Amino acid sequence: MFADLIEGLLSDLGRKNGWTMAERAAHATPHRIQKFLGEAAWEAEELLVEVQDYIVAELGDEQATLVLDDTQVIKKGTRSVGVAHQHCGSTGDVRNCQVMVMLTYAAEDGHTFCDRRLYLPAAWADDDQRRRDAGVPEEIGFATKPQLGVQMLARALQRGTPFAWVAADADYGKDPGLRAFCHQAALPYALAVPVTFPLAGPPGKPRQPAVTQAGDLLHYASTRGEWERRSQGEGSKGQRYYDWTWFAVDLPGRSPADGFAHNLLIRRSTQPKQLAGGRVDFEYAYFLIHAPHDTPLVEAVRRAGVRWKIEENNETGKQTVGLGQYQVRRWDSWHRHITCAILALAFLTVQRAQHREPGAQPPPEQSAEPGDDTAGKAPPHQEGSACH
Repeated sequence: MFADLIEGLLSDLGRKNGWTMAERAAHATPHRIQKFLGEAAWEAEELLVEVQDYIVAELGDEQATLVLDDTQVIKKGTRSVGVAHQHCGSTGDVRNCQVMVMLTYAAEDGHTFCDRRLYLPAAWADDDQRRRDAGVPEEIGFATKPQLGVQMLARALQRGTPFAWVAADADYGKDPGLRAFCHQAALPYALAVPVTFPLAGPPGKPRQPAVTQAGDLLHYASTRGEWERRSQGEGSKGQRYYDWTWFAVDLPGRSPADGFAHNLLIRRSTQPKQLAGGRVDFEYAYFLIHAPHDTPLVEAVRRAGVRWKIEENNETGKQTVGLGQYQVRRWDSWHRHITCAILALAFLTVQRAQHREPGAQPPPEQSAEPGDDTAGKAPPHQEGSACH
């Protein structure tokens, strides 16, 4: 059954559910596949360990980035484990859906999911009857999405997974617990943060106007004009160029790891755009960088761009290996299906890496831009100054 399931996930079927994969495997009904996912005696966690070993063996890279994000699967009804009316990133509104927190291993040779957690809303975590009906283990309690991310990062460290940085979007970047974990483990990170992200101000003398949040530094960036144009990586329409600047900053009540510094990296669109309310202005994004003192701007920009790799994995996982096309409701069945989909995606990623033409260059975001003369230089960490 395992081979039938994996081959079905890797096939060109338009929909990859129990019925379609059973028909492809010449089964009269989907019962055998459903039983394998729901009742057979095997552990999804043991399979996941083997998948992680496979990823490290084939793609392992000491300079890899671990990327955190969550994705959603829209569901009907109330019985599927973890389903609730909650924010759905793919639609931008509140939907009846399940939320899965994913971890991507992004290396020079490829990027693929390497871990997963199902988000269990408080309404589920506190409902003993629903938990029993869905087979939720007793030891599983409520955990926020960033806390689930920390669990996966901790497991990667415990297993000795080779990587150098952590990246995530603002929902994770604004979480103090996730940042504290990275500080304690001396992990470099490039975390998106909201414009309201609190700062204690640039190091050194007090500034006017006072700097209390990320957006306040835009005043200094705009008046000094210290922007540097660089690509954040290759997208569907080619290189994604933006203007960048950064500032040395302090965080309230939180010091960086020994030998590290905090910087706020600001990204600006290269052209003004039509914004909400008819206003025309540049688009800005903010990234908190926690890295060794001698880290250059080009490295911070590159790591911030790697975050999009998990978006690609979410899309490819759903469109290619049936990541969200399951017909299961219980805790064990969900973890079994998702782990098999992770295996299928990892296999495709490894095959792509192995069949790369000899001498082919790494992806654009893995190297400095042509003509770069700052790739080996660290930025000056002066009193709240923009560095380039």
